[in-house]
Amino acid sequence: MVSTLLSLSVSHLVLWATGLILVLGFLKLIRLLLRRQMLARAMDSFPGPPTHWLFGHAQEIQQTGSLDKVVTWAHQYDYAHPLWLGPFLGFLNIYEPDYAKAVYSRGGKGLLVLQGPKWYQHRKLLTPGFHYDVLKSYVAVFTNSTHAMLDKWEEKAREDKSFDIFCDVGYMALDSLMKCTFGKGDSSLGHRDSSYYSAVRDLTLLMQQRIESFQYHNDFIYWLTPHGRRFLRACQAAHDHTDQVIRERKAALQDEKEQEKIQNRRHLDFLDILLGARDENGIKLSDADLRAEVDTFMFEGHDTTTSGISWFLYCMALYPQHQHRCREEVCEILGDRDSFQWDDLVKMTYLTMCIKESFRLYPPVPQVYRQLSKPVNFVDGRSLPAGSLISLHIYALHRNSAVWPDPEVFDPLRFSSENVARRHPFAFMPFSAGPRNCIGQQFAMNEMKVVTALCLLRFEFALDPLQLPVKMPQLILRSKNGIHLHLKSLRLGSGK
Repeated sequence: MVSTLLSLSVSHLVLWATGLILVLGFLKLIRLLLRRQMLARAMDSFPGPPTHWLFGHAQEIQQTGSLDKVVTWAHQYDYAHPLWLGPFLGFLNIYEPDYAKAVYSRGGKGLLVLQGPKWYQHRKLLTPGFHYDVLKSYVAVFTNSTHAMLDKWEEKAREDKSFDIFCDVGYMALDSLMKCTFGKGDSSLGHRDSSYYSAVRDLTLLMQQRIESFQYHNDFIYWLTPHGRRFLRACQAAHDHTDQVIRERKAALQDEKEQEKIQNRRHLDFLDILLGARDENGIKLSDADLRAEVDTFMFEGHDTTTSGISWFLYCMALYPQHQHRCREEVCEILGDRDSFQWDDLVKMTYLTMCIKESFRLYPPVPQVYRQLSKPVNFVDGRSLPAGSLISLHIYALHRNSAVWPDPEVFDPLRFSSENVARRHPFAFMPFSAGPRNCIGQQFAMNEMKVVTALCLLRFEFALDPLQLPVKMPQLILRSKNGIHLHLKSLRLGSGK
């Protein structure tokens, strides 16, 4: 009798639980359908490429050559078109300067960043960390990390065959950033730092895959998948590394001798500045906020720089006449000295134009997303309501033939002061634009100049025609098969 009652109770519980799951699932589906209807209605006035009923445009976006596919669509549909990643996630994909201005000249909700007053408060606290007095001292840091990479390349170049530069540039950029962020001194990256590099690399790949795969858009489903669990492990590894460094630094600051040593250093690192930052009410950043800002700086700083430097060196190999002219310029600036100074960076005019032209053709971040916090009216009379999702396709914007004549041609003179003055301010957005532009863009440009100048002084770069890079967007612009170049040492007595 008791066992019969128990089995009936269990059966009822199972039925209730099943019913509840079905009801919740049905309510979730209704919510998703209503959201899709809202997004679709908002983009009614924007024609676009045909969509698959289930995948949207996701299949085309996941294929090799997807970036150039979007450029083709940009030629067909003026200003913008809908972009659906699965059945429920729809963006207005924009690639025209006036449309970019309408969205990015004001605030909005970035999909991966802080919002509102908290963002504004943090931005104010972080700004001193990017003052030129702080940035000056980093030139020596960039130089030391680059020399270590170039010494490694001397050995590889002796083998007289091409090799993939992307991973080496990645470790060099991380080494620089660890020193600028955490004050790592002259020590090279340890095992813990290498694990952090791997975690950040995994997160970049996993985030892009999640955006493009509609089955991963639901949090509950995503965290149950191997993909989601791998994401959580990578997140935990990155957070643990940052937490440990913050704990160690805070403990060091309790020690008077250590505190004096930090204050007497030639430069304060990013973490020192964050730990000392206070708002107008004297309130410091919490440990959680500290970790968030450090992780953001590391996450956005090293991978984007890696992409920028690697594609620039590819451009130099592809266009040897520009490589030669850049090398002549940096040789003339350096003279008989053996290292660059802060004041040298502003003199690198042709190198800077070449860096910007490589950013145009190969933007480190080819696509960014935004959710509208307010309605927006566009220059052609069309509009979008608050809550709509925007995809700014920087890669397509930088190849917009209405703004950039012969967009596939590498022409550094596009960035002469006269040409820049005549061009729309939102036509070139490698660091985004408007009030939420990249706070670290001057840091990134300085690093790019120092690293690329030193690379050109040490090596001549040439293509490997059998292993040309295949562009692949993963939050940052990578190459599916790496970036393989032939390097010829320019050092006397190198034997090459």
